[in-house]
Amino acid sequence: MDDQKLPVSALWGLGLTQIIGYGTLYYAFSILVPDIARQLGWSEQWVFGAFSGSLLAGSLIAPTAGHWADRIGAGRLMAVGSVGAAISLLLTAVAPGPITFCLALALTQIVSATVLYSTAFVAIVQIGGRKAQKSIVHLTLIAGFASTLFWPMTSWLHDWMSWRQVYLLFALLNIGICFPIHVWLARLTSSKVAGEQPAQSSAPAVSSATPLPKGQLIFVLMLIGFAIEGYALSAVLVHMVPLTLALGLGASGIYIASLFGPSQVASRFVNLLFGGGLSQTWLAVIATLFLPLGLAILLPTSPWIVGAVVFAICMGLGSGLTSIVGGTLPLELFGREGYGKRLGWCTSAKQFTSAIAPVSMSASMSAIGVVPSLWIVALIGMVGALAFLAIPLIVRQRMVTSPLSA
Repeated sequence: MDDQKLPVSALWGLGLTQIIGYGTLYYAFSILVPDIARQLGWSEQWVFGAFSGSLLAGSLIAPTAGHWADRIGAGRLMAVGSVGAAISLLLTAVAPGPITFCLALALTQIVSATVLYSTAFVAIVQIGGRKAQKSIVHLTLIAGFASTLFWPMTSWLHDWMSWRQVYLLFALLNIGICFPIHVWLARLTSSKVAGEQPAQSSAPAVSSATPLPKGQLIFVLMLIGFAIEGYALSAVLVHMVPLTLALGLGASGIYIASLFGPSQVASRFVNLLFGGGLSQTWLAVIATLFLPLGLAILLPTSPWIVGAVVFAICMGLGSGLTSIVGGTLPLELFGREGYGKRLGWCTSAKQFTSAIAPVSMSASMSAIGVVPSLWIVALIGMVGALAFLAIPLIVRQRMVTSPLSA
């Protein structure tokens, strides 16, 4: 089973569901916010605040979703999640007022933990065996087009449909396309989980990969790295266009920001071609360093356009690689057993800090200004890189000392 390869049809099916999932549950929201705010009688800041709160709710459920993906099979969980996604989008569309809207919006992010990357990666690991790491890279490459497709598509739909009608259509996409694919995947993943049950029932409750204190320390360092990485990227990405304007880049800021998406996809493609022999721990260090490097180029050179372009490309490269590392690093360090729950904790740490980062960054810019705030983010990003860098040092020390202790 470990040598089995993920079927190409399963990979493309997962990729399609990730494009629809991220597009409908995440990327479309920013396009619809002005209309939502007008109809609900709220400011746009309050609507974005509601979305941040929903991301926090989603981060809290991620470890539980990972546990159930391990227990019943990721495909089965994703099938249930597809129904939940459709229902939550339907409830959002028909919400009569601000309170019901916030509750429905929170539900969209809670169910997203069952259908997006963290659960999709578990499905790949359960089906793909030793080929899973490469398949995860393939999946992130396919799903990287979610924003490229859904930002313009949502804008086009919104030209002749209300935001409520757009969400109703998105609910149909989840139940009509994602649900059948996930039901099909459920047969593949649930059979793998069932086949592993006898071995797991005789094993200890704690994974054999983490009985030592150093194993627990590695896990904590990994969580810290992902949490810091999520905070730094979110703090800058959400404020990307206003930041470029504040640094004197004028109208060109929107075009500079548009380089982020293609750079994300490019980083995944380059990693697919040339990153096969690179340790995922070192890839995590490289990915986390891209943002501080980009800020170190941007801040001394602004408002120089070239410096801003390099910054946007660096940020996109780092973000693209972090999506890969988010799935491959826990697999490399701890193996397949308990992978879903560990991945859920990583997702939770990253999403939690990503949710609070925009508000924190906004308060920082108001208190001390744009440039000092960005330098602080750069330093925070360096701390994340150091957390990841400590992991191979601890692993190397364990490899040296374990023969002596035996």
